[in-house]
Amino acid sequence: MPKLTDYVKMAADEYLEETGNTELNARWIAEFFQDYGVQDAYPRQDLVAFAEMVQKELTRNEERAAKKMRLLLDKALRGIKSARKL
Repeated sequence: MPKLTDYVKMAADEYLEETGNTELNARWIAEFFQDYGVQDAYPRQDLVAFAEMVQKELTRNEERAAKKMRLLLDKALRGIKSARKL
């Protein structure tokens, strides 16, 4: 049986892939919760709490992607500045 965190990551990845959005849709997460067996595997797990965990994962992934993009842009700009000096 997958861990709850595995379900959270799977939901976040699938939601982002399907929608391209980082703001979680309530209907989508409710369907995921039921269709993927989270409800059966973790009967005491609250849907609202699960949705909050998935939203947190989506936000965390978005922040990581933004940080990576800033680092890549900074690296590219430093490369351009170095080329100009030559």
